[in-house]
Amino acid sequence: MTTTTSEAADRPLPLFYRKPVVLRSTVHGAWRLKDGDFGFAAETAFVPIVGGEFVETSRCYPVLFAGTARMPVAVLGLADGINLFVENGRWAEGQYVPAYVRRYPFGFVEIPDSDRFALAIDVAAGRVVEQGDEGAPLFENGEPSALTRQALQFCEAYQGEFRATKAFVDALREKDLIVEQRADVTLPDGRKYALNGFGIVDETRFRELDDATIVDWHRKGFLSLITLHLASLARMGALMERQGRRK
Repeated sequence: MTTTTSEAADRPLPLFYRKPVVLRSTVHGAWRLKDGDFGFAAETAFVPIVGGEFVETSRCYPVLFAGTARMPVAVLGLADGINLFVENGRWAEGQYVPAYVRRYPFGFVEIPDSDRFALAIDVAAGRVVEQGDEGAPLFENGEPSALTRQALQFCEAYQGEFRATKAFVDALREKDLIVEQRADVTLPDGRKYALNGFGIVDETRFRELDDATIVDWHRKGFLSLITLHLASLARMGALMERQGRRK
């Protein structure tokens, strides 16, 4: 039996990142970034998502709540270390690529003793060129290049969505709506998988919410996120079929 749990959601470094370095023009003025593919995501069965992605994500993957913080994730496979949507570095055609994946190797790191963040890049991604002309520049004339400015804007938008998503999850937890769940899967060929350590919204408790909370959550957009999450659970069947085709 192969088991996928949410434990990796609590790892010391964020998923994918092994050696993040805060970018500084005075230190990294000559650095460049080569093109890459999605091979770095081929060995993960889930990735974090934010509320603004629920529409696209729920059409393609089950959306669950993982880790001790119970933040939402897109389930990409039934076995640890296998992303069923990446093959030979390419993401499956027609399937949504989560923002967390698209922003890599860039990301934000928290500045100690402050509420601010700085743009960083994962040197371990294998795409950073410290000397030479290969790839696109990260800085030009001592200023962030168009590539770096775009990455900064993307990460700022993601961070804003992350804060909004945390507020959504905090509201769910306050009302005790997220319940522990386990799914045991047996494929037609006899292979067995278990998804455990994740949470879903309890539909009975959801229906019993008081009117004031319903109105408040409607205005905040929380009700639609819950509906999309619950609808996404139907994608588990498609995930099983895809796993069945992967030998």
